[in-house]
Amino acid sequence: MIKPLSLFIFNLSKSNIAAQFKFASSALPQFSSEKYGVKRKSFGVIQPTDIDYFKTILSEERVVTDESDVLPFNIDWIKNCRGQSKVVLKPKTTEEVSKILSYCNSKRLAVCPQGGNTGLVGGSVPVFDEIVLNFNLMNNIISLDEISGALVCESGCVLENLDNYVRDHNLIMPLDLGAKGSCHIGGNISTNAGGLRLLRYGNLHGSVLGLEAVKADGTILDCLRTLKKDNTGYHLKHLFIGSEGTLGVVTKVAIHCPALPKAVSLGFFGVKNFENILELYKRAKSSLGEILSAFEMADNESISSTVKNLKLSNPISDYPFYVLVETHGSDEVHDSEKLSRFLSEGMDSGLILDGTVTSEPAKMKNIWNIRESIAGAGLLEGYTFKYDVSIPLRNYYELVELLRKRLRDHTAKVYGYGHVGDGNIHINVIVPEYTKQLYSILEPYIFEEVAKFRGSISAEHGVGFRKPQFIHYSKDESALQLMRDMKKSMDPNGILNPYKVLPDVPNI
Repeated sequence: MIKPLSLFIFNLSKSNIAAQFKFASSALPQFSSEKYGVKRKSFGVIQPTDIDYFKTILSEERVVTDESDVLPFNIDWIKNCRGQSKVVLKPKTTEEVSKILSYCNSKRLAVCPQGGNTGLVGGSVPVFDEIVLNFNLMNNIISLDEISGALVCESGCVLENLDNYVRDHNLIMPLDLGAKGSCHIGGNISTNAGGLRLLRYGNLHGSVLGLEAVKADGTILDCLRTLKKDNTGYHLKHLFIGSEGTLGVVTKVAIHCPALPKAVSLGFFGVKNFENILELYKRAKSSLGEILSAFEMADNESISSTVKNLKLSNPISDYPFYVLVETHGSDEVHDSEKLSRFLSEGMDSGLILDGTVTSEPAKMKNIWNIRESIAGAGLLEGYTFKYDVSIPLRNYYELVELLRKRLRDHTAKVYGYGHVGDGNIHINVIVPEYTKQLYSILEPYIFEEVAKFRGSISAEHGVGFRKPQFIHYSKDESALQLMRDMKKSMDPNGILNPYKVLPDVPNI
């Protein structure tokens, strides 16, 4: 039995992340339905006979109904959303998933697919009493073609475990996230996760070679191919990449793994202002070229609060902004020299105030640890409003400054950090506690500003439960109607992850 005190660290293996949640004790977040004023749709209500049926499909221990055992699956990791599910189902095979969904569809029982539950927009937890379909036990690696780099695995495989496995075969996973120690590849694909090295390896629409998914009525859709080229009809796999489990549930994945770089170098630089960051990025693309794998930025508030809250060590002094530049190549001496020359030229021009370059694994790990810990470190200071948007680079940091001005009369901290290489900025607004007043000050204001820049209200975290009412800031009505038509066609009863992604779907 999982006790409430361990509620928010039960599935987080990385010690620095787990440490961020020691503050989370008996205080439970408010029910999402009450907090955000959502009305339950006309789905069926689970009965004892339904539980009995699920036990005929799954072994009894894989049908979880004890309230304290179900509780962790109802709450997202940032304590923002809380559902009211009464049962968690843990399938081990695609066939079990098919039987479960077929039964739920016939009874109009709503289902919430769940992977590692590391999402930041409430997409992986129920809103009301949806049945949680958890994929922790579908974690088998099926095959790896070392020549083509094609990995086939089940959707419940943890990203870090997959990366460790393919590294033993001189390959790497094409994405890397701060939550890699607990997030599932199926969840990554369902949210079209981006991560730290999208600049080099692209997004999942390009990396995913094929997949297997189960539709709402239990139909198993086999698109599990390992080919890089297949122009036979519609590319159905793309329907499930980024649709957050609303069109079907991903059960198996075929993904292309790039070659393991023989040389990795990392630079960490102090910078005076954001304009200099943009100039550095232009120079990095030119001078580092084919070996550039990541170009990250963080403002002073992001780094200083993370270092302070988690008692980490900053390898350089205090500066207004920080830039992290990583290279992946095949010649350590050559690559290290290029990055060191980039540092020297940056300092000579005044674009870089101070910096360090290293190829030592321990030092690189410590620097990445600071960057990857920003997302959770702020939770130690209070309630965090998290935003994940993409906007043109010229306007990249303006949102942070706009929010600081808007909140100047309130007790609030605003941090900005993110992936400069793909125009994705993460903004944390940290306040003592959640209030509807602060919520109304922030939303929809931030999304209105994003729309003015012709940006996206969700760069990589998905829409989930928190953003459907704002999706019109990024998609026009014709696009939304086509999405509704697809949802209605593939899930007529609307049982798959309801209240997520799309604003209210008519007649569901």
